Amino acid sequence: MLVMTEVSSLTGRLLVATPALADPNFDRAVVLLLDHDEEGTLGVVLNRPTPVGVGDVLEAWAQLAGAPQVVFQGGPVSLDSALGLAVVPGEAREGEEGEPLGWRRVHGAIGLVDLEAPPELLAAELGSLRIFAGYSGWGPGQLEDELVEGAWYVVESEPGDVSSPDPERLWRSVLRRQRNELAMVATYPDDPSLN
Repeated sequence: MLVMTEVSSLTGRLLVATPALADPNFDRAVVLLLDHDEEGTLGVVLNRPTPVGVGDVLEAWAQLAGAPQVVFQGGPVSLDSALGLAVVPGEAREGEEGEPLGWRRVHGAIGLVDLEAPPELLAAELGSLRIFAGYSGWGPGQLEDELVEGAWYVVESEPGDVSSPDPERLWRSVLRRQRNELAMVATYPDDPSLN
């Protein structure tokens, strides 16, 4: 279990809901943390596809969206706002010049897309794009309290997590790839009362 005495950034890591987490907004959620500091935490749920097509709300970006080409619910906050995440493959590393215009690195090859920019500006650079309605947010110290309570597992993210073609299975696949006892949690039944 992760216990933090001071706020060390978890930006770029995944929060994976434990089976004990009771909040229905985060049942079996996998959250990519986009920003984490002493002022709070911001992330998006990677495994909540909606039935709304990207072309229905952001037609210009639909061609660049990865499968499934739907909007994802990033969390319960600001559901009327859109956020774009994309993987930019290649050798550029954090701090290097040459990041594509309209894209801001969050962690590794994962970054935020400026949805106000013309899509053709990024078309040649993006490996995959995912659009989120809303986001997940925690005030100062709130996430740390939830970690101490055992609500979340904190694990490393991989670029493919953002664009998983099978988001409904992401919770199990992220846990299964862990090299410790968390891999066993992936077998936890959806409804333990049926066990």
